[in-house]
Amino acid sequence: MVMCGEQVGDIAWHWSFLIKNAPVKTNDTPKFVYRGILLDTSRNFYHVDSILRTLDAMSYNNLNVLHWHIVDAFSWPVESKVHPELTEKGAYTTDMLYPYEEIKKIINYAKSRPIRVMPEFNMPGNTFIVSDAHPEIMSCLNKQPNWDKFGPEPPSGQLNIADLRGSFAFDVITEYSRLFVDLGFHMGGGSLNLEWWKEDPVIELYVCDHPGESIESLVKGWFNQTVGKIQEMGKVPFAREDSMLNFGYETKNTTIVEAWVSEDSVGKVVDKGYRAIATSWNRHYLDCGHGSWLSNFEGSSWCGPYKGWQKIYSYNPRAKITDPAKQKLVLGGEVALWSAQSDETTVDRNLYPRAAAFSEIMWTGSIDPNTNSTKDIGKVARRLTTTDSAWLHAGIWQSRCNPCGASAIPSHVCTQQRSNFVIIFILCLANASSNLTLATVTMRFGFENYK
Repeated sequence: MVMCGEQVGDIAWHWSFLIKNAPVKTNDTPKFVYRGILLDTSRNFYHVDSILRTLDAMSYNNLNVLHWHIVDAFSWPVESKVHPELTEKGAYTTDMLYPYEEIKKIINYAKSRPIRVMPEFNMPGNTFIVSDAHPEIMSCLNKQPNWDKFGPEPPSGQLNIADLRGSFAFDVITEYSRLFVDLGFHMGGGSLNLEWWKEDPVIELYVCDHPGESIESLVKGWFNQTVGKIQEMGKVPFAREDSMLNFGYETKNTTIVEAWVSEDSVGKVVDKGYRAIATSWNRHYLDCGHGSWLSNFEGSSWCGPYKGWQKIYSYNPRAKITDPAKQKLVLGGEVALWSAQSDETTVDRNLYPRAAAFSEIMWTGSIDPNTNSTKDIGKVARRLTTTDSAWLHAGIWQSRCNPCGASAIPSHVCTQQRSNFVIIFILCLANASSNLTLATVTMRFGFENYK
């Protein structure tokens, strides 16, 4: 019996194998239903072909969710038919935007793999780009030089939560809930700083005119209304933990929370009864360790050092949760590629092989069933090393795991002709095709778990 994933490394190692009793049917299910990649296309633009290539690589590695962080403070590259001025003024150039038809192409391409595409429209923070079209609904725009008082990165700016014209957020949710067919809709909610609003005269006047109101109550009210609108559109709200754990905001437990602030965040989220997606910056942020583009970090990135695949592989988001009912609330996780220093020319090597290591631990879990102990990192290294050439020859330009001569793998494996790797790759795809129905069922069950 030939299998992909863990066993493909052994196949590549020996270079001789026999398939008996073909066709072969595999019966396998993942430990976690949500196995994703967050891709930020706002800070730097990714053309459609690079996103499709990323979806190909995800399918090779059994990753099933593209969390598309499509807009942020820097650009609004997605077409809007309700507010066309957002793209006209917010896209970097006329060539750097995603029309409806291209978004539908990406969604359909992903569906055939099968991968879900969940959009994120981060609100109310990190929305400076909206001010290019609608400065009248914004607060604390581009504060300088002390920008770090108002946000994690310049330019500062977020929606005015006391402005009666706040239907803008509803417009965004309504339009893009219809365009993106996935049941999940990520409203962001991260990187909030109450100082942004305390210095806004409109908000200050509103609080004075409404006894009992405060910045905190306005934040809670804004999120409650936003969650309600997402649910009204038939979607399941996703949000970062900041708004829920930092500001005491609570909603129905139908909201799924992205836990990123620390490795303990997953436990805090499920303790409140919410379902969690593990995205710990200390484990899963793939942009870390490349230096900083910001002036206040003296050359070091805020989340350094670099997160190697070993650190990613050794993290079990359920490890500190002993209650079986709460363990089930951990739906899975995702690795995050924020793109301040990444684009389509570097995306493959920034994602892989780290996303491949992440995928395996999300699919099989951290315990070796044969030994009932934590998996041997050395065996994982061999699997990654023997398969990375296959991905390279498939057009995925990932980073190498190590020098050929530095591993326990014979040097001839590194210099095999392309045809050998293609054979291994085709075997993987053939084997995966027999499991396509199972993958589709798993995806459907993921949808049902969101309701």
